[in-house]
Amino acid sequence: MRAPIGSFEDAHPATERRELLPPPVAAAVTAQMVHVDTDPDKADTADFVAAYGQDLLDQSANCVVVAGKRGTELTLAACVVLSTTRVDVNGTVRRHLGARKASFAPMDTAVSETGMEYGGITPVGLPAHWPLLIDSAVAEAPYLVIGSGARRGKLIVPGKVLASLPGAVVLDGLGG
Repeated sequence: MRAPIGSFEDAHPATERRELLPPPVAAAVTAQMVHVDTDPDKADTADFVAAYGQDLLDQSANCVVVAGKRGTELTLAACVVLSTTRVDVNGTVRRHLGARKASFAPMDTAVSETGMEYGGITPVGLPAHWPLLIDSAVAEAPYLVIGSGARRGKLIVPGKVLASLPGAVVLDGLGG
């Protein structure tokens, strides 16, 4: 199988690679998603594009876990933005969550709550009750490279599929 973007040697339908994915991701992948095997030491965006092609920077998205607080109430959410942008945590995210304060969730919280590896967290297979905030540029992209839930491997997913994941809300200005 040829990947829809990039020139990866090892691309397969994600549904045929469930054994390489963390359980929540393996349960949630669909036939529209492609899994590519990649070097786990090159999972971070800068290292990834240096190894697999600078053109992939504009075709990649990052998923980060944020924590919004209002009084004693804590809301965990995931945000997906293009790799060339940053999540507007203190503006768009905080307002959407109705939080007084929002910040990136601690690494141990993000890992334990998602069942995924830090540096590979993906919007695919997140807890169903979490808000999933998707930047409008992500939703409009034909295909994007995203994490696979593990540092080894990536998923290639149409933007419209990301926008249709459980809990997804598409927001303008999430990435800036």
